[in-house]
Amino acid sequence: MLAKVIHIQETDSTNNYLKQLLSEKRLAEGTIVFSCYQTAGKGQQGNTWESDRGENLLFSIVLYPQIIKASEQFIISQAISLGVADFLNVYTDDISIKWPNDIYWRDKKICGILIENALQENLIKESVCGIGININQKEFRSNAPNPVSLTQITGRSYSLESMQNEVHSKIMMRYLQMMGGGISQIRDEYKQCLFHRSGYHLYNNGETDFRARIKDIETNGRLVLEAEDGMLYRFAFKEVRYK
Repeated sequence: MLAKVIHIQETDSTNNYLKQLLSEKRLAEGTIVFSCYQTAGKGQQGNTWESDRGENLLFSIVLYPQIIKASEQFIISQAISLGVADFLNVYTDDISIKWPNDIYWRDKKICGILIENALQENLIKESVCGIGININQKEFRSNAPNPVSLTQITGRSYSLESMQNEVHSKIMMRYLQMMGGGISQIRDEYKQCLFHRSGYHLYNNGETDFRARIKDIETNGRLVLEAEDGMLYRFAFKEVRYK
């Protein structure tokens, strides 16, 4: 069964649209839905994703990574993040991954990723990976603190249609690398691509600011920080933030 490329004009979110299709029938792995506009694009922890109509890449992909343990599902996020970074690196420098899976250009966010996994016992049955990449948008009006688009970076406009196959291919290449035994390499490359990957930087754990450097990313996705006094601290998503 060949993966389909589905184009729609509008939906509340491409993740919701794809999950509705999956509730009706099984889709080929790698099937992707592109939308010109989302009325309620979904971000992490219930956040919304701002995007003007027809200006950006808004899409979701279905994957069946059924060899991946639920306890190690963060590797899916790492593979998808690297695929998006591979795509953006074709067009600009200074791309990094801000833990856990925001894609940054310098200190600004160019892409958000939301992965929704369904479990079968202790394995991942299905992953719906929603991705929004800011491409041609020239102005952002929400209260998001630091958005940026590719056109703001380069001063050029881009054909979204010509980019769709490219971004799909880059993501699927990283996914196939993961499924083909390349998990260790993906983990290593992810660490090398991290935002603030070297040196000490300011963080906040909800109670106090502290300076630390990234020491490791555990297989469950927790961020390991080493404070200036040498103490190690482990954080799950949303337990610590960059300052």
